[in-house]
Amino acid sequence: MALAEPGARGRLLRWPRVLLFGDSITEYSFQENGWGAYLAERLVRKCDVVNRGISGYNTRWAKLILPRLITESTSADSIVAVTIFFGANDSALKELNPKQHVPLDEYAANLKSMVQYLKSVGITADRIILITPPPLQESAWEKACLAKGDKLNRCNATTGQYAQACVQVARECGTDVLDLWTLMQKNQDFSSYLSDGLHLSTKGNSFLAAQLWSRLENKLSALPSLLPYWRDVDHTNPEASLL
Repeated sequence: MALAEPGARGRLLRWPRVLLFGDSITEYSFQENGWGAYLAERLVRKCDVVNRGISGYNTRWAKLILPRLITESTSADSIVAVTIFFGANDSALKELNPKQHVPLDEYAANLKSMVQYLKSVGITADRIILITPPPLQESAWEKACLAKGDKLNRCNATTGQYAQACVQVARECGTDVLDLWTLMQKNQDFSSYLSDGLHLSTKGNSFLAAQLWSRLENKLSALPSLLPYWRDVDHTNPEASLL
């Protein structure tokens, strides 16, 4: 039996999308127990959760590629939420990691530029969530650096300055913000949230997922489930239910 040709019956099904844009902490979020996988599981019948995490990137590079990921004519209308999650690399110490380091003022300007670009292609501020870098557990990250023949190239106090800048940009731009740096340090031993002092552990992924879901759930709760539940399909005339 031949399948109906596209457009011959019904309309093309297009899943709305949640776009996760960030560095390695986003790229790794689809791993087992990752925060992106958590979102994808909960939205599987409502949205596609698209991972655009790019390991090692900073905001200087991210703002250049964002217009290549989203354009008004091709994709912006289908995007129901965007997370922008950078800062762990921007906040690297300039003298020890000049390639990834971005000065604090430029970091804030780059974030603002990305938010303004999203608004310019029709993605409103209420669909944008900025996420600050998580805190840095210096002794664990130093071990990871030494294992690669490097010196400790980040510090938590500096990361905190970038987190504060991210919060300020969100305030100025009218977007939501998840201040991971502050929230994780409400737990005195925040090291349990991190696998190597920088990247998230299973517990850290779970924490981020819960915090982010609390912000996304209200935004996305009105979205319908796509296609009927199987028991609701008219098995004697499936076309009536599915086309």
